[in-house]
Amino acid sequence: MNTRAQFQKLIDRKQLEIDNLQRQVEYAKAYIQAIQDSMKILPRENGQNGQDQITLRPGTALAKTQEILRKAGEPLHINEILKALNEKADKRISLSGSLSAYVRNGQIFTRPAPNTFGLIEMNKPSNQLEELDIPEDFGNDK
Repeated sequence: MNTRAQFQKLIDRKQLEIDNLQRQVEYAKAYIQAIQDSMKILPRENGQNGQDQITLRPGTALAKTQEILRKAGEPLHINEILKALNEKADKRISLSGSLSAYVRNGQIFTRPAPNTFGLIEMNKPSNQLEELDIPEDFGNDK
């Protein structure tokens, strides 16, 4: 076998090795994406993303709404919240928008139905997901 053929054989072997490693990288990326997607369906934990317990400024409509919902013990329609706040219907859009911002950020308030708001603390069912004990070698090929 001549030298050129030997070099080509080495190149071909190395190319196969590179192809195999690239498949492993793609597999690992898909695995990470699957784990990240799974994490998205889990409820957020307190203090996640560097956010400690969020508090609302006392006396604001949002703080009053939080107290109203706590006293009610269940989610309320925006019209019921406005009645409890003794506010006119023209404040509906403003209050709904403010509450919706907290809902989008996963903070304090929830929206279990259209124009209905509750508190995250109300959504702690007695049959919460149990902590999973995931082994350190989970996902490793053996």
